[in-house]
Amino acid sequence: MGKLEKAQDRAMELIGEIGDGLRSKVPDKAVRWVETGAALGALRAGSKVAGGFVRRNPVLVGAAVAGAGLLWLAARRRNRQQGLLEGRATRVDAVRRSPQERDEYGV
Repeated sequence: MGKLEKAQDRAMELIGEIGDGLRSKVPDKAVRWVETGAALGALRAGSKVAGGFVRRNPVLVGAAVAGAGLLWLAARRRNRQQGLLEGRATRVDAVRRSPQERDEYGV
């Protein structure tokens, strides 16, 4: 078992070295295309796994979607309340009057 593990480790090292060599030799645009292809492949594989999970556990997925909706609603409501509390204030300057003066309201 030890020789097999060593062989696997060495194979992984060689693959890594080959990948590094290819990256240094291949033009930058080609590397971007390869990375994009790898990302698309990962996205495709992930969507297959997610589709299988949804088919097997539809109730769990529904509960997760409902929970996410409730969290979004609570965050939206909290932001609206924060907006009301931190709304625009207008400054009212105090006017000092002598005791003999009265304004139009008789004060």
